Amino acid sequence: MINYLFSDLDGTLLNSQGTVSPQTVQAVRKSGLPMTLVSARAPIEMRGAIQALGLTGPQIGFNGGLIFEYRQNQVQALQAAPLEQALALQVLDFIKATAPTVSLSCYTQSEWLTEKVDAGTRAEEQLTRQIATPIASYAAQFSQHPAAIFKIMIMTLDNQVMATLATALKQMVGSSASVKLSGQTYLEVTSAQAQKSRGIAFIKERFHLTTGELAAFGDGENDLPMLKAVGLPIVMGNADPTIQQYGQHVTKCNDEDGVAYALEHLIGR
Repeated sequence: MINYLFSDLDGTLLNSQGTVSPQTVQAVRKSGLPMTLVSARAPIEMRGAIQALGLTGPQIGFNGGLIFEYRQNQVQALQAAPLEQALALQVLDFIKATAPTVSLSCYTQSEWLTEKVDAGTRAEEQLTRQIATPIASYAAQFSQHPAAIFKIMIMTLDNQVMATLATALKQMVGSSASVKLSGQTYLEVTSAQAQKSRGIAFIKERFHLTTGELAAFGDGENDLPMLKAVGLPIVMGNADPTIQQYGQHVTKCNDEDGVAYALEHLIGR
């Protein structure tokens, strides 16, 4: 019996316009099951979906790097695993030097920062309805305004550049950080402890749930730890076949309300 739901956002719960469709909202509410969003996004970028679905419990951001609740419209951290600061700045410098054409930015708990507002940044602003804060220098910013860095985000439409950079970053950080693709155009660097499965374990312990009571929806490489941590993994129809193989079921695409379809046809109570 499924008693708890987990869902990725981009490419999963959200459609191509970056919103939760009325059909999906209705299906989630009709299910009567509690849901935790498990996303690479920052809390500020998750808020719209949280409010649309009427969620009040713990949510998981930054691929598991931050477990939080909104209390009185403020983010309250329940568990945090930011990047080690010196390593984060080293990674940012490395990307600027070796892949200057990519769109590069980073996130603290409450801010989205970039040295270069470009086409990638503007596209992300349209998708998430958040505005990036331009800064002169990452090093100067964090020297003058200390804050934990939870995620470094790289965006590019050049698959070869993405693949080359992903390999180089994984070699560079080793086991000190996590480097994962999120969809086909995003590469994200987070703490090694920032795994979606970490958030699942937190929820299981808090609400005394078993693995068999959990279902999860996802579409990307960064969703695999989450999908492997639940009893009923469901993968979106728009996911790459290499990701679909990890699903007990493959539902419809995100633009076809795949989560709603799964709730109505694939999940039994």
